[in-house]
Amino acid sequence: MHNTLIEHARCLYGDEYQPTPECSLEHREHYFVEELTFADAESILTMLRELCPNVCDGYLPVWIRNLAFRLVLLQRPDEPVLMRAAAESLYLHGPDWDDIAADLGRRADALDAAV
Repeated sequence: MHNTLIEHARCLYGDEYQPTPECSLEHREHYFVEELTFADAESILTMLRELCPNVCDGYLPVWIRNLAFRLVLLQRPDEPVLMRAAAESLYLHGPDWDDIAADLGRRADALDAAV
């Protein structure tokens, strides 16, 4: 078993910034998705920062990145900074998700205005 979500993602998808480590474990995407699904928000954010430090980089598939942001926002629904980061990623990989990204931006603005 991998010790961290980052290690699991790096073994499965590779890493643009570091070599993929030698690993004898079985790598099946559904095992990673299961681990991601039950990961805490900080572990997911750490993985995104490590493997995709910029919005337009990294080897994580777009659908994994979108799922990761969705899972973080479910755990931290009132954080405008996270909403904007998710929206930025959606805009980059859109246009299918532009409406959702715009809604996230509006929600983030509303939360900022309420403070």
